[in-house]
Amino acid sequence: MLSTRDPYPFPKLQNDDNFYGTRVGQVEPYGQPTHVAQKADPWNRLNSTQTLCSSRREIYHHDPAAPRDSLDFVLKTQYDHHAEFLRNKNETLLQPETLNLDHGRVLKNREEIIPKEPMYMNHPLSITEQVKRESIHSVKNAIDSPHSAGTNGGYSRKHDGGFYSI
Repeated sequence: MLSTRDPYPFPKLQNDDNFYGTRVGQVEPYGQPTHVAQKADPWNRLNSTQTLCSSRREIYHHDPAAPRDSLDFVLKTQYDHHAEFLRNKNETLLQPETLNLDHGRVLKNREEIIPKEPMYMNHPLSITEQVKRESIHSVKNAIDSPHSAGTNGGYSRKHDGGFYSI
């Protein structure tokens, strides 16, 4: 017969299993293993696309517009001594790339937002031009009417053969 005596001392060690019961094993959050998922889009596309900063870190990177020394760096700044006299040193060295001005480079992961032109006189109809230039004397361009210059004396017949009357 087994003893009912507890051989362990009084302060029992307790953990989450005592309070909540046994837990179900951890569920995998992804359906594929990592090495397989990294070969599929979008991860592979994002990994293979370079940003401006990562392309500059390449060993074969050459930027002909990059400043060669400190004088070139200072000359490329946006500081105007006549308009912005006595600025701080960090403000005198701001480059056009930092200020989001045109710097001649295309950033890889950014699209240039082109604002839509406002409607002409706030009207949804647009003015278009005729693609093919035709003679203004041509009857084909005339507005349809029962009396046109292309008919005999400016009058024409009805579909049943009679004359139009005014």
